[in-house]
This record gives sequence, C-alpha cells and structure tokens, in this order.
Amino acid sequence: MALNNSYDARLVQQETAVGAGVQVLLLALIGTVIGMGPAGWLTGLAFAIATWAVLSRALHRSRLRSFGAANRVTLGRAILVGGVTALVADSFQDSPPVTLFVGLTAVALILDGVDGKVARRTGTSTPLGARFDMEVDAFLILVLSVYVSMAMGPWVLLIGGMRYVFVAAARVWPWLNAALPPSTARKTVAALQGVLLLVAGADLLPHLVNVGVAALALGLLVWSFGRDVLWLWRTSRVRPTHIERPTRELVAQ
Repeated sequence: MALNNSYDARLVQQETAVGAGVQVLLLALIGTVIGMGPAGWLTGLAFAIATWAVLSRALHRSRLRSFGAANRVTLGRAILVGGVTALVADSFQDSPPVTLFVGLTAVALILDGVDGKVARRTGTSTPLGARFDMEVDAFLILVLSVYVSMAMGPWVLLIGGMRYVFVAAARVWPWLNAALPPSTARKTVAALQGVLLLVAGADLLPHLVNVGVAALALGLLVWSFGRDVLWLWRTSRVRPTHIERPTRELVAQ
C-alpha cells in the first residue's frame, strides 16, 4: 500500500466518526421499520459510541496514515453488527422481524470473508486490521449466542463466551498467549459458528433440529479450543514461554 508521507490523525479518525454516524442512521431506519423500544436504542447507541471510542484510540496508538479499504469493510460489518445487537436487545420485549434479523446478520457474515481478501489484494494488512476483524466477529457470535439462548437455554452462551474466557485465562496462565500455528480446521470452525447460530436463531427449522444445530456449533468450538489449548500446554512444557499478543483466530481472514 502506498502510504502518505505524514500522519494526519484528523483525516484518519474521520472514518470512525462517519462510521458512528452511519450506525445512528441504521438504528433510525430499524426504529422506523419495527418501532424499536428504549432497550434497542440504548444498546445500539452504546455499541456505536464504544466502537468509535475504542477504534479511535487504537488508530491514534497505531498511527496508521490511511484507514484502508479493508478496514472500511470491517467498519461496515461493525455497523451491521450494531444493528443486530440493537435487534437482540429489543427482542427481550418483542421478537424482531425474522427477515430483518437474518438479512443484517447474513450480510455481516458474508462480508467476513471480504475484508481479509481486500487487505491481501491491496497490500494493506495490518495488526490493527486483523484485531478489528477478530473483535467484530467475536462480538457478533456473542450477540447471536445471547439471542439463541433465549429459546434454548443458557448453555448456548458458552459459544459466545468461550473466546472471552480464553482471553481472561491467558492473563492467569501466560503460556496461553503463545502464537498458534496456522490451522484451516480452526478457521473453518470459527467461520461456521456464525452460520450455525444464524440457522438456529432464524427458527425456520423444527425446535429439536435447531437445538442440534446449536449443539453442533458448541461441540465444534469445544474441540477446536481444546485442541489448541492442549497444543499450547504441551509446547509450554518443552520450551520457555514466549509471551506475545494473543493470536487466537476466530474467523477466517
């Protein structure tokens, strides 16, 4: 990627402000269509503000000279995830329209495979972009697990919470911070989580089938995390632990 010769924080961070504005417009559109209640509005606005604040701080620290096309795609996905989050929060009072819920989630999942390709094709891959992509995916899975758990029980929350438990555990056991080797199986399992939770949450299949789909997602995730934790533990026993930034992959870049 051809970079500018100087860092201009104002120009780079304008992107996050635009993203926050688009998020509010999406919430307004959703509110107009379904008559969204206070819970949905407050949750959606909180998501928009938190995304703007965290991303702005990360951009300032990384001093990226250009926001980049790939990050714009990821920001678009984050906006859609904010809409899904608002719908899920509102669903505690009224069930969201299935078409709207499925549509927003499906587009967010489809775009998951776009930002990584754009980054590689344009040569704009950055640690910040990879982390941004990971956090958006992880939060979408968490939100979907919350939604599905309302119909199937709290055990579904294990799907969305597992990645955050892993990160918390790494603070206690530093050997969990070691870099994992690339794994197609890990990326495939991660990519399937959102798809399987969407299928279960759409409630288009018989209840028992939906439960089986959610259970399959959880089983695959437990296997994937378990395999990685075992590999990290065995590796930590044969060489000194090299502490790095956590690189647990949740989605295919």
